[in-house]
Amino acid sequence: MIYVWSVAIYLAILIGVSLYKSRQIKNQDDFMVAGRNVTASFLVATLVCTWIGSGSLFGGAGRAFREGFSALWMSAGAWVGIAIVFFLASKVRTIAKYTVPDILETRYTPLARMLGSLAIIIAYLTIASYQFKGGGRILAILIPGFDPTVGAAITCALVVLYTVAGGMMSIVALDLVNGIMITVGIIIAAPLVLGAAGGWGELTTTLPESHFTVVGRTGIAQALGLFFPTFFLLLGESGMYQKFMAAKDAVTARRAVIGMIVGVIVVETILDTTAIFGAGIYFNDPAFQAADGTFNSAATETILLQLARHNLPMIFGILLLIGGVAIVFSTANSFLMIPSTNCARDIYQRFINPDASQQKVVLVQRVMIVVLAIIAFVASTFFESILDMALYAYTMVGAAVTPALLAAFLWRRVTQFGGTLSIALGVVTSLLFAILNQAGVESLNLGLVTMPLDYEYAIYPAATASILGLVVGSLLTAPSPEEKWRPFWAE
Repeated sequence: MIYVWSVAIYLAILIGVSLYKSRQIKNQDDFMVAGRNVTASFLVATLVCTWIGSGSLFGGAGRAFREGFSALWMSAGAWVGIAIVFFLASKVRTIAKYTVPDILETRYTPLARMLGSLAIIIAYLTIASYQFKGGGRILAILIPGFDPTVGAAITCALVVLYTVAGGMMSIVALDLVNGIMITVGIIIAAPLVLGAAGGWGELTTTLPESHFTVVGRTGIAQALGLFFPTFFLLLGESGMYQKFMAAKDAVTARRAVIGMIVGVIVVETILDTTAIFGAGIYFNDPAFQAADGTFNSAATETILLQLARHNLPMIFGILLLIGGVAIVFSTANSFLMIPSTNCARDIYQRFINPDASQQKVVLVQRVMIVVLAIIAFVASTFFESILDMALYAYTMVGAAVTPALLAAFLWRRVTQFGGTLSIALGVVTSLLFAILNQAGVESLNLGLVTMPLDYEYAIYPAATASILGLVVGSLLTAPSPEEKWRPFWAE
């Protein structure tokens, strides 16, 4: 029970601080962007904690268990994306909006704002839902026989309480502690797990040779299918941009990106590496295999928690489990904050009640956090694999929002029609792919090629449609007036 009590105490501290921070919420700026006064160290911590979520803890680690170091292609997309974002961070802070859809309407049209909000809400509820699913898995490992669905419901309720109370202010305040717990826990765990697996020599004997190659068993097409969703998502990740808007100035936002890229590279590489070390212990364990002899994806996605509970000394196992809880909570609250902000700011305040007071907007956002959390919890039952959920959500934002968002800052010739068409095609193509996948269609014959409908390939049609819409739609229409592009090209 010491594992359970340790996690419970940590959660109580998080919620207690959030309730305390709620007393400092005075207006919309405080709740949505932490008063626009966040320093570099806190900004780095909250950016890293937002990115390192259940997609990494479960989805990425599970794939690393099954396929080896080629799983890092998924993480590498984020690394490259962050490097590009470095050149945009100060511009985003200078514009000083609240949300990415704010930016989309400023550069394009109100319809672009609505479509961008829709894409973000769908994707971020999917991401929030698999944080709940991850929390349920943690409780099921801490308490043998505990129903993971009940655990997901408990996680959902605690995240809602945490987020409703303090908003972005509590998220930023606590993510420094969460980031330390995540980093310390995984750095200590990695060499201990390697030792438990018998060392590097034993590991290379136990695992297939493909585990140690660049593209692994599945080849370059699937490796890039992991790379591009995270790459495009990171470039258009609304939570990151909203946190840039929370920075105290443009210089702070840009400096934070440097810290973010270092933190994400270190933590994600060690997470996947530790999962591979864990595969050296459990690779042939029947508990990780399905009836047909293949790997059970859901089981392999729990590898880091299994190691914490059963293969590490108690104190270090507790530290890793608390790090896992920090990953789930720090990501879940951020990915509820963003769509609830979209609902309150981009729909309610923009189209329904433009004259609403700041206190009324904050109240609407708090109500939407609860409503959206319930929807996210229900959505978690439609997917078995957290990796599939992650890839779908990444594709939705990466294809629907990222091309138009980047073009706003980087291509003066992009037009209102081209940007809006890009977002619309990204949303529609992503939804069609998911509908066909859920209907059991395994592939589509496109004449020259046959495209599998596994989520590793979703980014290809969705991003292609979005980029073509952006370029062709812009070139076929008259250039935008100066008042549309000038805010993005100020000296």
